Amino acid sequence: MSAPAQTPMAAGEGAASPTRSAGRSGNARLRGLATWETLLALVLLGMLGLGAATSPDVFLTPGNFTNLTAALMEVAIMALPMTLIIIVGDIDLSVESMLGLSSAVLGFLYAEGVPLEIGIVVVLAMGAAGGLFNGLLIARGGLPSLVVTLGTLALFRGLALVVLGPRGISKFPEAFTDFGFGTVPGTPIPWPLVVLAVIAVVLGLVLHRTWIGRQIFAAGRNKDAARYSGVRVQRMKVALFVLSGTIAALAGVILTARFASARADAGQGMTLTVVTMVLLGGVSIYGGRGTIPGVVLAALTLAVLGNVLRLANVSAELQSIAIGLLLIVSVVIPSLARQVSSVIGSARRDRQPPVGVAEPGEVSSP
Repeated sequence: MSAPAQTPMAAGEGAASPTRSAGRSGNARLRGLATWETLLALVLLGMLGLGAATSPDVFLTPGNFTNLTAALMEVAIMALPMTLIIIVGDIDLSVESMLGLSSAVLGFLYAEGVPLEIGIVVVLAMGAAGGLFNGLLIARGGLPSLVVTLGTLALFRGLALVVLGPRGISKFPEAFTDFGFGTVPGTPIPWPLVVLAVIAVVLGLVLHRTWIGRQIFAAGRNKDAARYSGVRVQRMKVALFVLSGTIAALAGVILTARFASARADAGQGMTLTVVTMVLLGGVSIYGGRGTIPGVVLAALTLAVLGNVLRLANVSAELQSIAIGLLLIVSVVIPSLARQVSSVIGSARRDRQPPVGVAEPGEVSSP
């Protein structure tokens, strides 16, 4: 018995599927382009264009590039481990005080005759110990990270004032201070920017290309499910806070070198900028979502914005208002985008015909 001839309608049905598949593929590509990182890159380009248009004689000079990038390097360096901590669903508000404590201890040790190299090792170990203290209270003690790190924010700053008091320590070796505000030979690139780039590449690879990163995202989305899947969530949290404390201490060393002075009040107010940078980079405050490239773009955007405002003689108070508004925007816009996406997805699902019901122009199978 011969096979039945294919009807024109059936042929049309077979031709329609590739069209719909191509449409879905095109929509996927458009969604890939419309990412938060793409938006940040466009904003950054707009800021660069604004700076070049308003202050072309100053903004486009190599010296201004050095100042622009150096101004937020310590904040950007601390924002990188903060990214991992917020993705896993916690926060570390004590980073600015750990920076100040490391600066104070480094200055105190140097004033007492301890070699600078040993002093740097000591403050890095101290940063790791401070992070371990936070991590154990949060992961093992089950305490909220907001409360714990708010307490250590005050604790570490108080220790810094006990160690150094109101005085400042200066007259550091020239090689040390050159690292803080010097540049790579033959370029306008400051050495702290090189440190930032190295840390960003390492943490980016760990977060986005290794099993460690997959476990961090899993714990941020659902801690119980991650724990049942074999992820050691508590140990991971402790390790992330140790990393945050160590890198905050490193930022204190860099800040001390850049200003050629160690002070107990160094880094005051930086935590707000660190959190703003992370959230502006597309990291969800609820955890489970975020990227290192997004945070790096946010750091560059904030650096250019601050530079443009300073060149326009905008007061520090108005700059602080701008940072606060950016913090609100970085939380509100992604939340609205998720809600809109959810509504659109629900509407599309409602429009889909039931299984076995033919769409217009198609013939249902018997």
